[in-house]
Amino acid sequence: MQNNWLYIGLFALVAFLLPTAAIIIAGLLSPKKPNALKNTTYECGMETIGPSWIQFKAQYYVFALVFLVFDVETIFLFPWAVAYKQLPLFGVIEAVLFLVILLAGLAYVWRKGGLEWV
Repeated sequence: MQNNWLYIGLFALVAFLLPTAAIIIAGLLSPKKPNALKNTTYECGMETIGPSWIQFKAQYYVFALVFLVFDVETIFLFPWAVAYKQLPLFGVIEAVLFLVILLAGLAYVWRKGGLEWV
């Protein structure tokens, strides 16, 4: 049992040290010659006109979050679809219940106008 914890500790140590070493090495080796041109805002090779900080409507973010939530939740259906032939009736009922909850959430967002792109 003690030997298994050694592997987990070693894995955690490597998982911490590898990215830390990469960040430190990149910081040491990267060129550092800042100037005004490099610090300007760059968008698609064109000079910016006016302030580059504009405020978007919160509805765009809500739309993106709703898409993300439903996209991630449908990923949970993939293992169910792969193991469909081996599932007992209980597993199928759980998947159908999951889909019903997903559709109820979609109906709620639709009714609240979260899918309107204005």
